Parts: sequence; structure tokens; C-alpha cells
Amino acid sequence: MPTLKQIQTEAYSNAVKKGFWDNPDILRKLALVHSECSEAIEVWRASIIDVELTLTRLHPISGKPEGFPAELADIIIRVADLAEHLNIDLDEAVTRKLHYNQTRSHMHGKRA
Repeated sequence: MPTLKQIQTEAYSNAVKKGFWDNPDILRKLALVHSECSEAIEVWRASIIDVELTLTRLHPISGKPEGFPAELADIIIRVADLAEHLNIDLDEAVTRKLHYNQTRSHMHGKRA
């Protein structure tokens, strides 16, 4: 199982090779994370059977992974790419945040 650091390195390396860092605009990168979240929402809304949400399908022509798990993976890949570019250690950041969240109250004191 790869670490978040390994995922960051691979995601960033691939994004650089594919030209996604030719114009390093951080706000645009965050918008891409947001668009992946929107795509996950659309897949969720379109799924009629709950089982569909746990399956990754392959596009019959391109072989591209599709479905809710693939959209969640896209979110992680976009975040990992951005973190690597900014030299952020996601392993450390996520671990610290998980530990902190364990100390928080129910729903962090919010209603929804």
C-alpha cells in the first residue's frame, strides 16, 4: 500500500509530464479539486442502486475507470498533486488532523 507521500510524488510527476503545471495557478488547482467533488456528486445523484456506488466500472472503449470510487480517487490525486507542488507532507498533515479531530465534540459543536 503506497503512502500519501508516494501518491503525492506520483500524482505530481504525472501532472508535470502531462502539462498540468505549465501554468502554476494554485486557485485553478483548487478549482480542479472542486470540480472532481462536483463530479462525485453527480455520480452519486445518478446512481439508483447503492451497490453501484462501490463499484468502479471501466469505460467500454477507453478503459477509463468510472464511478463513485474513481471520482473519489480523482479528488485524492488532485489534492496530492497540489500538496507535492507546495511541498506539503500530507502524511503528517492528515495524521495530525485525525488526532486533533478525535478531541473535538460531536459534529464539532455544529448542527449540520
